[in-house]
Formats: sequence, C-alpha cells, structure tokens
Amino acid sequence: MTLKAFGAKIFAKTIVQQISSWASKPIETQEKVFHQLIAKGKYTRFGKDHNFGEIRTHEDFITRVPIRDYEDLRNYVDLMVEGKPDILWPGKPLYFAKTSGTTSGAKYIPITSESMPHHIRAARNAILCYIHETGNTRIVDGKMIFLQGSPLLQEKNGIKLGRLSGIVAHYVPKYLQKNRMPTWETNCIEDWEEKVEAIVSETQHEDMSIISGIPSWVQMYFERLRVRTGLKVGDLFPNFELFIYGGVNYEPYRKKFENLIGKKVDSIELFPASEGFFAFQNEQNDPGLLLQLNAGIFYEFVEADSFFSDHAERITLKEVKIGVNYVMIISTNAGLWAYNLGDTVQFTSTKPYKIVVSGRIKHFISAFGEHVIGKEVEQAMQKASEKFGFSITEFTVAPQTETSKGELPYHEWLIEFENTPENLSAIAEAIDKSLQKQNSYYLDLIEGKVLRKLKITPLKKDTFNDYMKLQGKLGGQNKVPRLSNDRKIADELIKLQL
Repeated sequence: MTLKAFGAKIFAKTIVQQISSWASKPIETQEKVFHQLIAKGKYTRFGKDHNFGEIRTHEDFITRVPIRDYEDLRNYVDLMVEGKPDILWPGKPLYFAKTSGTTSGAKYIPITSESMPHHIRAARNAILCYIHETGNTRIVDGKMIFLQGSPLLQEKNGIKLGRLSGIVAHYVPKYLQKNRMPTWETNCIEDWEEKVEAIVSETQHEDMSIISGIPSWVQMYFERLRVRTGLKVGDLFPNFELFIYGGVNYEPYRKKFENLIGKKVDSIELFPASEGFFAFQNEQNDPGLLLQLNAGIFYEFVEADSFFSDHAERITLKEVKIGVNYVMIISTNAGLWAYNLGDTVQFTSTKPYKIVVSGRIKHFISAFGEHVIGKEVEQAMQKASEKFGFSITEFTVAPQTETSKGELPYHEWLIEFENTPENLSAIAEAIDKSLQKQNSYYLDLIEGKVLRKLKITPLKKDTFNDYMKLQGKLGGQNKVPRLSNDRKIADELIKLQL
C-alpha cells in the first residue's frame, strides 16, 4: 500500500465517524442549521424585508417567507449582480454559478465563502465513504478524470462567474492535482466535441482509476476511446474501478456502459447543483443518497401532488414519510430562502435520512391527468432493458394528442437504441405494463380507454447529440429532460429523422 493510499484509509475512517455523528442526530442538526441561517440573514436586505428578527420557529418562517423560485427571487439577485452587498447574505458572493434559465435567460446562482466548501467536501466525502466501506484504496494511486465545463471564469461587477463545474475545478486538493485529468488547457476548450477528442488523446495511455461525469457525456467519451483504440474501456484502463455520476439516473445507461467497459465497475451517485450539494450515495448496496444535513442547508418538503394547490403544507425532516413524492425546498448559506429547487425526491430511509431523486416538478406528463414522473419512466425502461437485453443511448417521453381519426392519444417514447431491436411491440407492452403498475392514474386512463398503450419511436444514431448541438447545449452539465408535457422536444427529434 502506498503512503497516499494509507493516508486515504485513515482519513476515510475519520470522515465516516464525523458523518455518523450528525446523521445520528438529524433533527437537532437541522434545527441548529435553521437558527444559524436566520441569525446570519437577519441584517441582510432580505432578512429585514421579511422580519427575520421575529423568527423563532419554523412556523414563524413559513408565515414570513413564502416559497419562491428564481423568478420570484430575481429582484434580489439582480441587486447582487450589480455588486451591492448584504442583499440575500452578508457581504458579496464569491461567485455566481451561471446557468440557463427557461424563462429568464441566464440565471445567476450565488455561491458564498460559507457555501463553497460544502460543494468540495461532499464530493470528497462520497469517495472517502466508498474507500471506508470497500477498503479499495488503489483508486487514489491512479489517474482521475472529471468531465466538466470550462474553468475559465468571467467577472461581473467584481464577482467571478462561470459554470459550477468550472468553478469547482479551481478547488481540486493539492494531493489530487498530479492525478487529475485532463490538463487545464484541455479543460478550457469550449467546443465539446473538440474537447472530448483532446481528452481521449490525453488519457488513452494513462492509468485511469476514477472517471466522473454525467452518464450521457461519459458515454460519448467511452465511445470515442473505443473508436480510437479498438479496445474496451476496461482493457484500455485495467485499473478503472469507480464511476462517479450525477444529474441523471445511471440505470438506463448501465447495460451499454458495461458493454463499453467490458466489466462491471463500482459507482457512486451524487446529487449536486449550483444551489448546493444535497446528497450522495454512501453505501454500495443501497441506492439511497445520504441527505447532507450539516452543510448549511435547511430543508423543507411539500408533497408533489398538492404543490400547486393554495394550501400546500410545508413540512420539515421530522414529518416526512418514506415513498412519498416531495418537492424539495431549500434555505442556504448562499442566501437562497425557501427556494424551490424544482427537484422532486422520495425518502427511502429515515434512519439515516436517505433520498432518491424522482424527477423535476416541471418535468412530467399530465396531459390527461396521469402525472407520470421521471422515476416511473426510468424504472420502466430499466426493467424492460433487463428483460429484453437491449441497450440505449438516450430516451425521452412526450404525449401525442394529435392522432388519426378514431385513434386514442398516447405517450410516445422516443428512444435511441444502441441497436434497434426487432421486437419493439413486445418491449412497448412491457414498458406500458410497468408504468401501469407504478402509476394508478395512468392505469385508469388505459383501462378507461382515454389513452391507448404507449408507442416506441426508434431514433437514428446521434439524434440526441445532434439535438443538443442545435440547442447549443452539447456536453458539460447539460441533459435532455426525460419527459415533457408538450411536444417541443419530441417534434424537434422527429425532424432530425428526415
């Protein structure tokens, strides 16, 4: 065992003990975070506008601070972007994570000196938990690659801004810098296809042990390696043992990944966002993600089914139930207050508190009242791929309401297969049955002959990459929504088949 590996083993044990300390006292930990946040926010413009000085309990907070999304908070953020201090959090942010907004153009998410360390620690701790559980210290001696956005930052009124993954690149620990790939110069390439080719050139002769990124873009990297070398990734990198991912569910990609790699490798799922690093998988045999309760984030939850009603109830951690679909609301040490992140989660455990990401509150299909969510379509796809043995590159689902005379509307599944199977009707039947089993509303619509069973539309190779390229969103942290309540994406994908 090398000195670095030995040090990692000792460090991992210490970190796991620290995690156990706060995870075993979840309610007390969140209460402490809540009061710390209110105390810090009291003298900001937002705190004064919302009478933080009178907030003693969560009920007080609910009364004074309504749930907001980015648009609702934008008048405060705009003041911060102008360079004004003490708006949402004391002082000025260290950075703005610049993201694409759906209605407002660019979004500027503040990152402060208090919130930035938690982005780094959570990612580090996920790896250390893996090392402690498995005893696999070999991974720290090999090369590590993190497929991410450019680390080049701009500046706006004295505050640096860029993509979150590019900001994080400035915080790689010194003890990992010699192991980390790609080089700074390659990481700064903006064109994604050019960047992937450069990464292939830099890494194909290296001893890679950890590879990390959004599955769809790592898949592209693996495919380019295969084309360039003629080898499976596991043969090219015999010591590649850990895949770290976030952003989308890995399961629909798993079969194709294992084919590209040529063997099974361990994986860790992360739940990071510009707004905070919320959870990570801390046990290999448990898909639940450990909610980060001591990371300067206070969590509230609203049942997704009632979220858009006038009397939706905001609850804290101590009131959540396993298996219920919740919208996650956050207040953070970056100055986001009762902020609707847009993600929905389900708890898989309350001892400790673990979640799975079930989708986006805005990404669903309910054209007929079915309210199908991301977790349901992903699980249906996963089971079908296991049963029939096919691999996919990507897929999305949309309603089809404009049908031929006498034909019922349906859900259209647009799938880019690795190799299009011949038995699409049997696959569609299996997926549909799985969806009916998971979603009683969908089942009622099928049985009531309001909807017909779903239809699969196979797409030609590289359709999703071509679509993302046309949108100017190829690579990085960008991803195609799993499902939409309209046909904007579906119709564009269909056009690319012509």
